[in-house]
Amino acid sequence: MVRFFKNPDDSWSHEVAVSVKSLKVKNWILPEMPGLITDFLISLDDRFLYLANWLHGDIRQYNIEDPANPKLAGQVWVGGLIRKGSSVLAEAKDGTTFQVDVPDIQGNKLRGGPQMIQLSLDGKRLYATNSLYSTWDKQFYPDLVEKGSHIIQIDVDSEKGGLSVNPNFFVDFGTEPDGPALAHEMRYPGGDCTSDIWV
Repeated sequence: MVRFFKNPDDSWSHEVAVSVKSLKVKNWILPEMPGLITDFLISLDDRFLYLANWLHGDIRQYNIEDPANPKLAGQVWVGGLIRKGSSVLAEAKDGTTFQVDVPDIQGNKLRGGPQMIQLSLDGKRLYATNSLYSTWDKQFYPDLVEKGSHIIQIDVDSEKGGLSVNPNFFVDFGTEPDGPALAHEMRYPGGDCTSDIWV
């Protein structure tokens, strides 16, 4: 993610503010798996930036009160290709391999990776879908296409920072009539952080 800013002489500059490093992996189509940021948003109070990292499977929260020095404030794993039970293994710097824990919600396995995100106006509820494009879904997450997508809720500590998966919220599009269906994006009645219907 690139930050653009104005210099004292009124010229413009830019710098990389946030980046998701590639992971060395085994049993995948490439030796490294890039971070793929498919969505991001900023809270209405301009304190936090959120991003969805579709291939790796995490959602991140950065404190951006100092825009030149974003600080990771929260992270949750809600899917991805390096989850426990996957054939893909991530490799640490010391050569050991690892996978990440991904929770079940109400007995449901989370499929795919976090794709579009949306934040409530009060900054306390972050929702995520998991379908990017059906062709890409088929290639990277065939079980997502077979069983349908979902919406999950991430509870946000909007004071100190921090994210946690809400265990009581799960919208399953696999059970829709004529489904399974793939959910790409969502909007809130009454307004959300990236729409203007609340103005």
